[in-house]
Amino acid sequence: MEELAERGTRFPVVIFGPEGCGKTAFLRQAAYMLKELGYEVFYLHPLDRVFLAEVDDVDVKTFFLELARKTLEDEKWGRMALAVFDLVRELLKRRKRKVAVIADDVFQAIGLEKAAAYVKGLLNMIEHPIHEYENIVVLMATSEGVTRGEIGRHRWARLMPMWNMAKEGFRELYDKMPGPKPPFEEAWRLTGGNPDALARLYEAGWSVEEVVDGLVRQKKLSAFVRGLSMEERRWLLETVEDPDTLYVRERIPLMDRLVEMNLLVDEMYPRKPRHWIDQPPPEKDLELGIGKKAAWHTPIHREAVKRALQEWL
Repeated sequence: MEELAERGTRFPVVIFGPEGCGKTAFLRQAAYMLKELGYEVFYLHPLDRVFLAEVDDVDVKTFFLELARKTLEDEKWGRMALAVFDLVRELLKRRKRKVAVIADDVFQAIGLEKAAAYVKGLLNMIEHPIHEYENIVVLMATSEGVTRGEIGRHRWARLMPMWNMAKEGFRELYDKMPGPKPPFEEAWRLTGGNPDALARLYEAGWSVEEVVDGLVRQKKLSAFVRGLSMEERRWLLETVEDPDTLYVRERIPLMDRLVEMNLLVDEMYPRKPRHWIDQPPPEKDLELGIGKKAAWHTPIHREAVKRALQEWL
C-alpha cells in the first residue's frame, strides 16, 4: 500500500479472486492505510451497505453522507457508485489533493453490463482530470468471474489476482479459533487457506457435510449437473481431480459456466509475486484443487461439485 500511495495507480486496479479469500478485508485495510498516508478516501461497499468518506472538506462530506442516507433508504445502490465522479471533481476543484476511490463489488450495484464503462470512467478520471491532483489511487474488487472477463476485454484496468491466505498467516487465524477443532493440517486441506471457508466450518461445528450441502444448495449444483450431458459430467468429474483438464477446446464452455457460477478461477497468472496481491498460490497442488492454469475457489467448492455429481455416477 505504501508503494501504491507513493506512485498512485496508472490504471484502476481491479482485484479478483476466490469467494471469501479476503478481498474485502484487504480493501478496508487499504482505506485506513491510505487515509494515514494523507489521502482523501471514498470507500463504497453496497452489498454490505457501507459508505465512508474520510475527507477533510465538510461540504463534500455532508453531501456524501446525505447521498448515503438516501441510498440506504431506497437501495438505489448505483447512485453512490456514480456520485464518486462528482465528489472527486468537487474535492479537486477546491485544492490539489491525493484522492483514493475504493469500491468493493460495485459492479453488482450498477449492473454487470455497465462494469466496463464504469471502469473506463475511472480511468478517464485518472488520465483526463478536469482539475489537477497530487495523486490518485483507485482500487476495486470483484468475485464475479463474468465481470472480470468483461473488464479484461478492454485495456482500461490492471487486473490483479488475490489468492487464499498463505499457510503461515492461515495458521495464525486458525490458532485464534476457540474451542475444540480439527488438526491444523486437516483445516488447511479442507479450506485451502480460505478464511470464509474456515468461518463456515466453525459455525457448522466443524461439520464438513453441513458446509458442503449448504454450498450445493446455494449454488444450485444439483440442477446444474442435471442439465449437463453425460459427456459433460465425465469432463466435470475429471475437473474435480485436475482443473487443468478443462483446457481443451470442446470443454471451454463448461469452464466458462464454472467461472460464471463462482466455483472456478481460470487463467491463473504466473506465480511471480509482482502479479499477485500478497502471496501467490503454489504452482500446482491438486490436493487443494489448484492447477497450473485453473483452480477451484476452495477444496470445499470442489467437494460440493463432486457431491452433486455422485447421484449421476
